[in-house]
Amino acid sequence: MGRGAPLFSSGAFRCDEMAPAEVPRLQRFFEANPEYFLAVEGAPPGPDAGREAYGSKPPAEWPWDRKIVLGFEDASGALVAMADVIANLFSKGIWHVGLYIVATPLHGTGAARTMYQAMESWMRSQGADWSRLNVVVGNARAERFWRSMEYMEVRQRHGVEMGRRTHDLRVMVKPLTGRGMDDYFARVKRDAEPA
Repeated sequence: MGRGAPLFSSGAFRCDEMAPAEVPRLQRFFEANPEYFLAVEGAPPGPDAGREAYGSKPPAEWPWDRKIVLGFEDASGALVAMADVIANLFSKGIWHVGLYIVATPLHGTGAARTMYQAMESWMRSQGADWSRLNVVVGNARAERFWRSMEYMEVRQRHGVEMGRRTHDLRVMVKPLTGRGMDDYFARVKRDAEPA
């Protein structure tokens, strides 16, 4: 990531969009912080986890504008978190957080909250009216975190294969600009119906 002005910052952390050339750096980050992969996929990150995370896209039939892979750095320039977001998934104004992984040594320090809040403000500044994500049912740490960030469950998806495991997922949504959930459900009918 460049050392010019960041995309956004929060306290000691700065965030920039990761370039394709940084896939090896993303891979090293995953390997150094395998907890998400162990909990969700049942195995450490594979040798192509960085490339797969960087290059994955929504299903072809889903409308969306752009995928952005974000890298968060500390004051030393070390990669300490990553996120990927999809802009305008299903409809204008709906942004989807695909992954949000914070380095293990920062768990419990408040850094995840600080970085996420900065990312949410940035998404709002880019036109996001709602933020949407999926959480594995039973991933207690993630479920607590996203509820504390005021996300609400709108439905569940059942039997989703992730690595070596099959999970049920909570689809969670947070209004970011005061636009109501009725408007959201009118745009994303799949989230208004049981899976």
